[in-house]
Amino acid sequence: MLKSTIAPMISTLQSKTKPQNLFPIKIATFSNAISQCPPTVRQNASLNTPTSQTPTYKLPPSSAYVHLPFCRKRCHYCDFPILALGSSSTQTADDDPRISNYIHILIREIEATRTHFDQHPPLETIFFGGGTPSLVPPSLVAKVLDTLRSKFGLCLDAEISMEMDPGTFDAKKLKELMGLGVNRVSLGVQAFQEELLKACGRAHGVEEVHEAIEIVGSCGVENWSMDLISSLPNQTQEMWEESLRLTVEAKPTHVSVYDLQIEKDTKFGSLYTPGEFPLPSNTQSAKFYQMASRKLSEANYNHYEVSSYSKNGFECKHNYTYWINKPFYAFGLGSASYINGTRYSRPKKLKDYTNYVQDLESGLVDFQEDDVDEVEMAMDVVMLSLRTSKGLELKSFREDFGSPVAVELCKVYEPYMKSGHVAFLDHRRREITEDEFSLLVLDDEKLENEIGFIRLSDPDGFLLSNELISLAFGVMDP
Repeated sequence: MLKSTIAPMISTLQSKTKPQNLFPIKIATFSNAISQCPPTVRQNASLNTPTSQTPTYKLPPSSAYVHLPFCRKRCHYCDFPILALGSSSTQTADDDPRISNYIHILIREIEATRTHFDQHPPLETIFFGGGTPSLVPPSLVAKVLDTLRSKFGLCLDAEISMEMDPGTFDAKKLKELMGLGVNRVSLGVQAFQEELLKACGRAHGVEEVHEAIEIVGSCGVENWSMDLISSLPNQTQEMWEESLRLTVEAKPTHVSVYDLQIEKDTKFGSLYTPGEFPLPSNTQSAKFYQMASRKLSEANYNHYEVSSYSKNGFECKHNYTYWINKPFYAFGLGSASYINGTRYSRPKKLKDYTNYVQDLESGLVDFQEDDVDEVEMAMDVVMLSLRTSKGLELKSFREDFGSPVAVELCKVYEPYMKSGHVAFLDHRRREITEDEFSLLVLDDEKLENEIGFIRLSDPDGFLLSNELISLAFGVMDP
């Protein structure tokens, strides 16, 4: 329940779709990732599209994810596609063939990409994920940025994010990256306790964490995020409270809090069973999540998405592309793009990825629009929207998928409004009371006209998001 609810959505988007033998393929939508337990619902909520305006998914992308897979070592919980360089690899050379050869293939992929749009808006966001992108020399990052700029264009004020791990960069490297346009840093701290970092197989220690925080501050990076992981083996409430306190003291403008996921093909997967000691129980994990929500809110961070907190104006623009189901490019090993309503996964193994790029250059791979399953599209929109504090905007949902299903969504969530897990808001985002809703629910037309948004409560609604989203699936696909 809690585990998959708080999983990092970006990893689902970029690295955890399952490639097959032929690429690209149509990837199962996010809705398939959540076990469905649909209740009995009224059968009149069939989907339809009554408007002729261009759906969001048909728009050309203005964001790009770039996978740089290099790590010093594989962490015990990680099943992402990575290339391990060795624990001593803190500063890599420009001519390291393991890196330069990959960058060459990556650039070839970008240059060979054809998407059949008449016009391409310049990129508004770029996200370098991994792996540990900060292991890549700035000169090679520059080549990737130059290729993206030449291929798609790049807004002058584009958000360019890079994941960076403590111990893999110094002030000189960070300033060089900033000179290239990198203006947002995502710092992979994960924990402030030496024993937890070692237990996770992290390549850095607490001393390197503090050094990295100092470097980010001394270089004047205004927009930076800190990643933390809760529910680690033998993690206590006191440890978690300390990590949250030290995070607040470091003053990042953004914090991402992820609940540990036990993946079967990892070291943790062979050692531990979710919910069993030394991992915390679901109840303990919920307490970790509730503590994070409380402590970060008290420090004036906005909980704008299930696992994301930010100061005002510092929400991650790139990630917000995912939450509102906008198209995006993706390049590199194991990455998954979303274009024309279809998710394409690239191979996770370097040899297969190299062959994929060769096929792309030869014209054997095409990103022409496939038939889009409207029910699955609606499920994606609901699932992604309900992860955010804004929630599901019913006006645009009705325009895309029809009024009947929107009305039924409101009705199926009525009991959860009374339990405090779901909130209904009007078009001005005023919360509707129980008494008001009990009158609206008697008249479908009034319900449709008065309800502007459905959102989950923080933190209790977010903690039940899997179950609540499954209810929505039952409405859309009874």
